[in-house]
Amino acid sequence: MQAETEKLALTLKPGEDDRLLGGHLWVFSNELKDVPKTEPGVLAEISTSKGRCLGLGFYNPHSLIAFRFLTRRPEAVDADFFHARLERALALRRSRLAGEDSFRLCFGESDALPGLVVDKYGDVLVAQALAAGMERRLPDILSALERLLHPKGIYLKNDHPSRALEGLPAETKTALGEVPKRVVIESGGLKYAVALGGGSQKTGFYFDQRDNREFLGPFFKGRTVLDVFCFSGAFALAAARHGAARVLGLDSSAGAVDLARENARLNGLEKPCEFDEGDAGEVLEAFAAGGQPVKPDFILLDPPSFAHSRKHLPSALRAYAKLNALALRCLKSGGLLATSTCSHHVGREDFLGMLRAAALKAQKPCRLLALRGQAQDHPILLSMPETEYLHFALLEAA
Repeated sequence: MQAETEKLALTLKPGEDDRLLGGHLWVFSNELKDVPKTEPGVLAEISTSKGRCLGLGFYNPHSLIAFRFLTRRPEAVDADFFHARLERALALRRSRLAGEDSFRLCFGESDALPGLVVDKYGDVLVAQALAAGMERRLPDILSALERLLHPKGIYLKNDHPSRALEGLPAETKTALGEVPKRVVIESGGLKYAVALGGGSQKTGFYFDQRDNREFLGPFFKGRTVLDVFCFSGAFALAAARHGAARVLGLDSSAGAVDLARENARLNGLEKPCEFDEGDAGEVLEAFAAGGQPVKPDFILLDPPSFAHSRKHLPSALRAYAKLNALALRCLKSGGLLATSTCSHHVGREDFLGMLRAAALKAQKPCRLLALRGQAQDHPILLSMPETEYLHFALLEAA
């Protein structure tokens, strides 16, 4: 193994430095002059083809993303380095999320820590190392987090599929202190039981939709709401809290439905809320065909990512369009559809094009009332389109 005090020297091919100079943080393996064999995640210094040093980062010879930029000036990459970056990230959240004690603390590249995700659930932290360099520096990262926040426990949820691309195993474990299987947090004025174990989605909760749930508040009043892919019920409960007459939440996962029911009880919202298992396509088909005793006039559609890579984008857009067309067919004039995609492979124009295709397929003219993105604790780095992954739209059936 290369000593951490040593720095591997990498050189870009001619003409491959513009993106880095513009602030992008990744270098792909085909942009390097040579791809030296070494341990994944070692610290490397990268230079232009003319010998100009651009800075330091982590190198992985086995990954398509061969180099992840850390800093443009010479400095030690140690526990103090990570503490300073995480401290800055925490200050940003506290300045924008007054009163919130649970949020995404670190959003990888957007917080100048590429490949690291940290979510804060009150006094418990859940971290994900998505790149070999961050995996290699986990002791320094954990030390920095402990020093910064003094958490009761830190859980490593390193089971994201992208770790396989870095040659990393999938694993989950408690790294520090004690971590309960569930915690109860508050977000947007509601309480949520969050499962932190290995089978939970994301790190356990969708903080990225927080601002969109609040934005929709005034639109829910008096509506009959159908929340498809409801997961733990965050959108459904927000609808009930803001005066929806009736809310039906559906998910294909029995565990998610149980958690949504528990969250309704936590907030005293069992009366307007009903949760059940169901396949999204089948349920929307049934509502679109008519014959149901109650028809929704507000549909929430927040499906999982269908575009896991660029090659899956065409099929993903077709699948999204089909679901959205079914949802639109359920709505009469004045009905509302709040819909999202959550893959960085789906750009904003792709998203809008998909919605146009869905409206055409459904033969349902629509007005675009709002076009939004991810919450403020998931900041977008302008130089990296990959950090903008959540697209959200509110449509009104004309």
